[in-house]
Amino acid sequence: MAAASLLAAPLLHAQEAAYPRQAVTLVVPFPAGGPTDAMARLLAQKLGDRLGQQVIIDNRGGAGGGIAAELVARAPADGHTLFFGTTGTLAINPSLYARLRYDPVKDFAPVSLMATTMNVLVASPGIPAKNLADLIALAKARPGELTYGSAGNGSSNHLSGELFRSTAGIQITHVPYKGSAPAMVDLLGGRLSMMFDTIAQQTQNIAAGKVRALAVTGPQRSPLLPAVPTVQEAGLKGFDVTIWYGVLAPKATPPAVVERLNREMVAVMATDEMKKRMEADGADAHTTTPAEFAALIKSDTAKWAPVVKASGASLD
Repeated sequence: MAAASLLAAPLLHAQEAAYPRQAVTLVVPFPAGGPTDAMARLLAQKLGDRLGQQVIIDNRGGAGGGIAAELVARAPADGHTLFFGTTGTLAINPSLYARLRYDPVKDFAPVSLMATTMNVLVASPGIPAKNLADLIALAKARPGELTYGSAGNGSSNHLSGELFRSTAGIQITHVPYKGSAPAMVDLLGGRLSMMFDTIAQQTQNIAAGKVRALAVTGPQRSPLLPAVPTVQEAGLKGFDVTIWYGVLAPKATPPAVVERLNREMVAVMATDEMKKRMEADGADAHTTTPAEFAALIKSDTAKWAPVVKASGASLD
């Protein structure tokens, strides 16, 4: 065994030294212009500087991110094609799609998380609820009457609402839209009772009094909304909807290449510049080891499976 380790060390060093030999493609599972794309582009520039090769963004939207995921899963395992994965593509889609054409665990070698963020529960000012306890009491008094909007079945704001409904033991009615923007139009117009949405999208509406922020979904308060309690603080113990973004390579990518990518990502995200950029977007710079990222994918897949099942959401 010792001899094998001695022989392997020079090989791993050679693999790392030769990487990257060309530009690296970072495949993003959603169209350009959205929050996931913005995160990926920010990382690509800085990661490319450290790797000494350009990191090119390739937007491949469709099938809830499945088209991009399958493309990377089938790509050469040399570290030159990477996947910018999200909670949705890696932990929710396995329960949401009846025939998923990739396996988040078996088809990828996790590199590292990049960042985490959370949603905020905002209510229409017309709803007589000043805090989360008021909202839950109102929902129990008027079962099924209160509505919450989402970007569509299986979206993070839909499943945030479903987890809230089941945890609080209330009946609220889901209204799916084709994207968050039209849902927000109806919330601002008083045609929806509430909505879970990203903090960055809601800070201006909250400040202007167009919506009322009741709680954030993460385990800690957001620096952008320090006066707004977490759902846990407001009484629903154990409630946590943390949305994450990270980078993965095809499964058989050499360990030395994965380790190099991890090391460079950790260095990029540790800079004050990236921490400030993340905070401005309502996110936290958050890196992991490859093993920690793999464990997170497995644990969140198990967490969301019963939520998706209870919601009745199913896509194909």
